[in-house]
Amino acid sequence: MLCLFDLDGTLIDSEHGITACVKHALARLDVPAPPHEELRRWIGPPLRHSFAPLLDNDAERIEAAVKYYHERFNTLGWQEHEVYPGIETLIGQLLAAGHQLAVVTSKPHRHAAPIIAHLPFGAAFPRLYGPHPDSAHSEKASMIAEALVDFDCAPADAVMIGDRHFDIDGAVANHVRGIGVLWGFGSRAELEQASAHAIAATPDELATLLLT
Repeated sequence: MLCLFDLDGTLIDSEHGITACVKHALARLDVPAPPHEELRRWIGPPLRHSFAPLLDNDAERIEAAVKYYHERFNTLGWQEHEVYPGIETLIGQLLAAGHQLAVVTSKPHRHAAPIIAHLPFGAAFPRLYGPHPDSAHSEKASMIAEALVDFDCAPADAVMIGDRHFDIDGAVANHVRGIGVLWGFGSRAELEQASAHAIAATPDELATLLLT
């Protein structure tokens, strides 16, 4: 089976790095940062999508915010994450069972690549799919479609695993099973509304879903 994993909120807890970079960008533009709970919801959607309402949908200011975000992310933010407990064991189990793995993330490829390269299990993911840095869209559907072609995999033999509705939406668009996880930044209600095939509360529950 082809197991496609989201990155932020699924493999790694990147809350501190992402929210710190958002705050940095807004401070450079003299815009007050939203409360922390609201900032947590920025993890998953494309940056431009989240910056737009705070910046009056001003395209020039949105691009400036994205630039300032990356200014901090490229030096500090990419390192500010932790692997969720149980994930390394899960990846080892999937590899031992002969499954193929890849990452499909809303984070631009050039930002996700160094993170994955430094993960203790990074070599388990021979392919990484991320949107173009200038894109304002999640593109999960098109990236999943690309992965199916690259791995010569039928939709019935693949699964997309993630913590936000963007992951499930992309799976549904490709007739791939979408499994939601609850240790990230989405909610059960969000995942159910997106028509998740199944929902796992822990990596052990996910292992049961994928290995039985």
